[in-house]
Amino acid sequence: MTKAPDFTKVMQDMMASFPVDASAFQNAFKTQAAFGEKLTKVALDAAEKSTEISSKWAKDALAKLSAVATAKAEPADYTKAATDFASSTAEIASEHMAAFAEVAKKVQMDTVELMLAAGKTASNEASAAVKKATDDVAAVAKKAAAAAK
Repeated sequence: MTKAPDFTKVMQDMMASFPVDASAFQNAFKTQAAFGEKLTKVALDAAEKSTEISSKWAKDALAKLSAVATAKAEPADYTKAATDFASSTAEIASEHMAAFAEVAKKVQMDTVELMLAAGKTASNEASAAVKKATDDVAAVAKKAAAAAK
């Protein structure tokens, strides 16, 4: 029975002749992780502000509701209290919706800013990687040309 040839050395030599820069992968991972961290911070800040707005809205509504729940001397006072509550609730709603809109606007602006910065960083890193690869291939080609002479 014949023995299969051992291609270990051949494969090692072949892989050694293809220069691979692992630092490019590491840099890409670090850049992606930093981008993810910044984007997460934007989302968490927005969630925190939204929660604060919701909490304040609930507190304001409950404070206005206490006036409606008190006993009144005249039946017409109940109608007036309900009307006052409805109008103040509408006013509170518009204020808080405007606050939510401001949070959304800030998230949008921060996200666009992060995306532009990430695009610029990726472009710079890609250009640097291509230049390094070109230089490496040129060096290998020079070495091969010199060896052929």
